[in-house]
Amino acid sequence: MAQQGTDFSGRTAFVTGAASGLGFAMTEAMVEAGSAVCLADADANNLDKAVDHFRRISNQVDGLVLDVREPAKIREAVKSYSERQGRLDAVFANAGITGGPPITNPAGFIENIDLDVWRNVLDVNLTGVFATLQAAAAVMKPQGSGRIIATASIAGMRTSNVSGYAYSATKAAVIQLVKLAAAELAQYDIRVNGIAPGPFMTNIAGGIMFTDPSRKDFMAQGTALKRVADPKELKGLVTLLAGEGSSFITGQVIAIDGGALVMH
Repeated sequence: MAQQGTDFSGRTAFVTGAASGLGFAMTEAMVEAGSAVCLADADANNLDKAVDHFRRISNQVDGLVLDVREPAKIREAVKSYSERQGRLDAVFANAGITGGPPITNPAGFIENIDLDVWRNVLDVNLTGVFATLQAAAAVMKPQGSGRIIATASIAGMRTSNVSGYAYSATKAAVIQLVKLAAAELAQYDIRVNGIAPGPFMTNIAGGIMFTDPSRKDFMAQGTALKRVADPKELKGLVTLLAGEGSSFITGQVIAIDGGALVMH
């Protein structure tokens, strides 16, 4: 069911990294609220499963295999979807990957960072997000409306010895992208905001919190609430930022972290 006070019937959304984790929860929130949604993901197998799942709920669900490391394809995909639907109301620039070893691991020490890993993380987590924002703006400016939501991280708001250089650097940069885009696009009635998750039970880092209880407990102890979140707990913030409840909110990056930031 839709979150109280939200009805996205007749609206459309485009979600990158939609086949699992936080992107799946974002998609679920939008589908349940009545929006048509295009799920974009580089993982074809998981994408097929996610589309099948959501089509049991709604007949307004499309799937698209898309690698955000290919900016031209992102722009074409967003443009094509908006043309088919006749409008584009919300774009979630969510796709992301982990950034290699943490700085507590010798492979993660600054002098040992593999530059191929570094470049790949930047290509996905920063350039991929930027290209998605570009694609959304190209459609939404002429339309004169829209919501753009980028996935940052609390790792971009503080130092962290578990996130690694590339991941932390890209997420901090995403926060600045949100602020710059919000300043430019406000005149077109486009709101641009970010979500900064703390520890969620997702498959990121190979699903380590599912397979290593000690890692899950370590992450939980770093929050004020002393637990790790279920991705479904993101849904209320998703519908807020994608809907009219955020009519006077732009340029903000909202932490959803169980109080992790207040513990440091």
